[in-house]
Amino acid sequence: MEQKHPLPPFTLETAIEKIQMAEDAWNSQDPEKVSKAYTVDSEWRNRDTFINGREEIVVFLQKKWQKELNYKLKKEYWAHTDNRIAVRFEYEYQTQDGKWFRAYGNENWEFDGNGLMQKRYASINDVSIREEDRKFK
Repeated sequence: MEQKHPLPPFTLETAIEKIQMAEDAWNSQDPEKVSKAYTVDSEWRNRDTFINGREEIVVFLQKKWQKELNYKLKKEYWAHTDNRIAVRFEYEYQTQDGKWFRAYGNENWEFDGNGLMQKRYASINDVSIREEDRKFK
């Protein structure tokens, strides 16, 4: 049976570990690697897009990172319960025409008993920034 440690119920320490693992995976910009943290039938809401399952996650992330160049993400702990974690995050990216953006958002995560994320709900806002105002280089 597929498991992704740490497993719920989460402590403060294991919630923070799970968040760091997610940040590292997303910063790899490897859609296959990222998708392995989710259940095969995972449900996502990402802005106005609804995504279901690992296959759709991979396709979504491939398209995302074709448009969002020089992507760099930072996630921060917000709260947790037994099998849920809430994070705030920000990331920066550059568009193909050279413009820079910072995205701010919140995510609510729900995990199954094997430590795989079964639900991910993300609210995200993008702000145009100047290159010299970048935080993540």
